[in-house]
Amino acid sequence: MHDRSWVWRWARGYTKRANSINALDPNDDADIDKRLDRLTALSTRHGIAPVFRVTPLASPAVSAVLDARGWVRIETSHVLAMNLVNPEMTGATGAVSEKVTLHPPADPAWLEAQAALAGYDNQTRDSLGAVLTQIPCAASGLLVWRDGAPVAAALATVSGGIAIFVNVVVAGPLRGQGLGRQVMVAALDWAKEQGADHAAIQVVAGNEPAIGLYTALGFEPRYDYHYRLPGEGVSA
Repeated sequence: MHDRSWVWRWARGYTKRANSINALDPNDDADIDKRLDRLTALSTRHGIAPVFRVTPLASPAVSAVLDARGWVRIETSHVLAMNLVNPEMTGATGAVSEKVTLHPPADPAWLEAQAALAGYDNQTRDSLGAVLTQIPCAASGLLVWRDGAPVAAALATVSGGIAIFVNVVVAGPLRGQGLGRQVMVAALDWAKEQGADHAAIQVVAGNEPAIGLYTALGFEPRYDYHYRLPGEGVSA
């Protein structure tokens, strides 16, 4: 749902990023209270918690109104990016020693493996499955296999020459063995084959292993964002 340059997103409650209010123009700060009331009510009607995703594209006036209403700040994330055609970029190269398979994004085999690796409940798995059927751009699910079982997964998409990677996960007992790197190298290779010349990924601040992996591959910080939720006992 668009409200001038604001966008309200709904994905059956899958993630906060996909179920949030986003301001996409720092100059669009008129009628903040009225618009916030309308979009938070829309969230409630659709069964999701009101969430505002605050990026550098949100006017400072938006944060001021959220502060005044008692909305609390949670979960800062970093957005990292890299140039895929830079000849000096060597971090994302190397052999992939494990078996890697590519899957259409809505392939039940990829969805079930990814959901199991991430520990999703049935509702979360089904919400992700509904999102996957709506992806309009080039996309591929990736699985890394060991001893006949999937041990790492990722979802890669390419739109407008930019590759975006999400749902990167490694089986808990096998973390720290380079499987995350292998699935990301395979995903980057696929993205370059699709014509991507830049790539981006989002990672929760404080996830040091993931940040270390992505920076070693050549990703660099671009900007941060965080979420705002109505405080306890505070009306949305």
